Amino acid sequence: MGISLGPNQYGKAEVRLVTVRRDGPVHHLRDLTVSTALRGDLEATHLTGDNHAVLATDTQKNTVYAFAKQQDVGEIEDFALRLGRHFVATQEKIHTARVTLAEHAWDRIAVAGSPHDHAFSRSGDETRTTTVTVREDLVRVVSGVDGLVVLKSGGSEFHGFPREEYTTLAETDDRILATAVTARWRYQGTGIDWAKSHREIKRTMLETFATKHSLSLQQTLYAMGEAVLLARPEVAEVRLSLPNKHHFLVDLSPFGLENHNEVFYAADRPYGLIEGTVVRDDAEEPGPAWTDAVL
Repeated sequence: MGISLGPNQYGKAEVRLVTVRRDGPVHHLRDLTVSTALRGDLEATHLTGDNHAVLATDTQKNTVYAFAKQQDVGEIEDFALRLGRHFVATQEKIHTARVTLAEHAWDRIAVAGSPHDHAFSRSGDETRTTTVTVREDLVRVVSGVDGLVVLKSGGSEFHGFPREEYTTLAETDDRILATAVTARWRYQGTGIDWAKSHREIKRTMLETFATKHSLSLQQTLYAMGEAVLLARPEVAEVRLSLPNKHHFLVDLSPFGLENHNEVFYAADRPYGLIEGTVVRDDAEEPGPAWTDAVL
């Protein structure tokens, strides 16, 4: 029986990086989590323990910190590209670098109605993300958002689904629709205004969620992805994961009260999980953009 080494990678996961840029009395805060993963000719370390091709993960961590000092982080996509290109260019045995960033947002605390120069509050669970894959012959950028919580109290229905012996869910033509959006979009090319693109993609998704009359969360998912592709030619495809944050109507009849879609129980689990991909027909091939470990 033959045994061989399959796809593999290694790196430093979840490097916490906080930078403070001082512009006179005004401070600018960045809060990032950075993960690196390298792939290449790494058979020796797996098979014999020979580490001549292994750039220590501690070195990868230190590179993140040094790069943050040497040049302003800038857009997270650009920072990831700088790191990925560095690892591939400087390590003879490494042919692919994958760098993943999440940016945690902070808002300035308002004092007497004005934003404070150097005091901040965390602005919720939403994070901006990117994963950049740099290979000797190509670059792929996948950006996105996590924890974008949205809800609308009307304009949503759910009916016409199969009914069988275990079905108890009532059909409805008026329900609360709520989810926490995890979105990833794959860019075509790298010469992109990342901040503007991210801002406009998020705006497009939110506007579509708000205005699309929904007969299912699946329909809403497709409409959000389609709207992004129609509006943003730099995006090749959009992947969405939408947990259905169920809001169930409370039965108030034992108390002699009628509930006209006014009082709900917000259930955190279990929940429906709706996931899907929307792709433009002429999109370039993704290559290693989505794959966790490809040699």
